[in-house]
Amino acid sequence: MDRVKAAQRLREAERSGKPIPPFTSGEEEITVEDAYQIQLLNIHERIAQGAEVKGLKIGLTSKPMQDMFGVDTPDYGHILDDMVYGSDQPVAAGAFIQPKVEFEIAFFLKKDLKGPDVTAEDVLAATDYVVPAVEIIDSRIRDWKFKFEDTVADNGSSAGAVLGDKQTGPDGIDLAGVEMKAYKNGELLDEATGAAVMGNPANAVAWLANAVAEYGIELKAGQFILSGALAAAVPFEPGDEFKADFGDLGEVSVSFATEEVMN
Repeated sequence: MDRVKAAQRLREAERSGKPIPPFTSGEEEITVEDAYQIQLLNIHERIAQGAEVKGLKIGLTSKPMQDMFGVDTPDYGHILDDMVYGSDQPVAAGAFIQPKVEFEIAFFLKKDLKGPDVTAEDVLAATDYVVPAVEIIDSRIRDWKFKFEDTVADNGSSAGAVLGDKQTGPDGIDLAGVEMKAYKNGELLDEATGAAVMGNPANAVAWLANAVAEYGIELKAGQFILSGALAAAVPFEPGDEFKADFGDLGEVSVSFATEEVMN
C-alpha cells in the first residue's frame, strides 16, 4: 500500500465532496498498520497547515458494530479545531458527503493519559468533567461500503463534534447507568444507557489511551474524548434538528442548516 497516495486520495475526496472506492476493494493490500499511518499522515498534514488537535473519537465500541466489520476491537480518529461546534450552533449540512449523527458522552481531561496499562479508574481520575455530545460522522469512502481498514484510514469516519454546555464532574456518577433519549425533529428516535459503550464509557477511553500509545501518542490535558455511540448512527438532511437528553448530564442539540454557515 502506497500510504502517501492513499492519504492524498482521501484529502481530495474530502475537498471535492466525491467519495472514493474502498482501499480494501483494490489489488493493493492494506493492513491495519497501513490504515493508522494513512490517518496520521493526513492529521500531520492538517497540523502543518495550522490545524490543532482538540480531541479524539472512539468508534466501533459495540459488539454488533464490531461483528459487522469482523473485528474485536474499536477504532479511533482525531478531532481538529475546525470540526468542533457548540450546542445549538447551526451546522451546514452541505459541508459533508454522506453524514450521520451519533450520541455520546465526551470526557474532558485535566491530566495527561499515557498508555499502556491505563485503567478506567485512571481515566476517571484524569477527567475534569463530562458533557453530552453529538458526533457527526461522514465517510470519504463511497456508500459507507468499507471494511475496518478503510474507516481507520479515513480518520475513523469522523467529521465533527457538537458539545453540550453542562459540565459534570465524574465523581459519584454512574456513567454506565446514564440514560439517554435522542429526538429527531421533536420525535423520540432512540434510547440507550452508557453501558452500551464497552460496559462503561470510561472503559472505552482507557482502551484509547492504550491503543494510541503504540504510535507514541498520549491523551493530553485539555483535550476531549468522544467515548463512543450509545445508539445507532442516524442519517440527516438539511433542516433536521436533533436533541439528546442525558438526564443529570444535561442535553445537547444540533440543527443542520440548508445554507452555508460560519463555524
